[in-house]
Amino acid sequence: MSFRGFPAEAFSFYERLAADNSRTFWQANKADYQTFVRGPMDELLAELDERGPFQVFRPYNDVRFAKGRPPYKEQIGAYGESEGGAGHYVALSATNLLVGSGYYVMATDQLERFRTAVDAEAMGAEVAALCAALVKQGFEIGAIDTLKTAPRGYPKDHPRIELLRRKGLMASKQWPVAPWMHTKAAVKKVRDAWSEVDPLNEWLDLHVGPSVLAPDDAELERAGRRR
Repeated sequence: MSFRGFPAEAFSFYERLAADNSRTFWQANKADYQTFVRGPMDELLAELDERGPFQVFRPYNDVRFAKGRPPYKEQIGAYGESEGGAGHYVALSATNLLVGSGYYVMATDQLERFRTAVDAEAMGAEVAALCAALVKQGFEIGAIDTLKTAPRGYPKDHPRIELLRRKGLMASKQWPVAPWMHTKAAVKKVRDAWSEVDPLNEWLDLHVGPSVLAPDDAELERAGRRR
């Protein structure tokens, strides 16, 4: 079935989950999740398969190591990665639809290449301009984490210190709940947003690229928890 929009029940499901984030609620309303949330998300991703394949993150939080964390995620998210290394993310919650694209987290070898490129005058100025243009288009520039100070070997007053401090580089945009989300227009909104980030991803793919390091066991486990 082709995507026709996210029904109102998708947003109300997460409103109700936020009010009662419990196993009792989840078991009683799991059919609503499958019908109104997961089903439409799968249909949306099928429409965007040129950016895939995608993995939908599992709806359960890992509560073993985080005291007080609710058992269920209050949004549904999906992630796909291009051959060049850039990732594409989309998520739906009770209050908004969010899209993101870029290198949210970089491995050690990627960070080294990224910082070298940002430090170089021409390449660094180019990525800084790309980020500035995205901000003007309504995007937020982010990463999984940011250093409190300059990375080792770089001056604290570097002209692109904000970029050098990042442990990744991605752009995201979110919209509050709106009527168009209940229609097929959501496909174009997501696709267009990702396309706007393409110049930044092209820079990242060219100057950073995928990691060539084998992930350690901890990284594999963290990745598994996010699904």
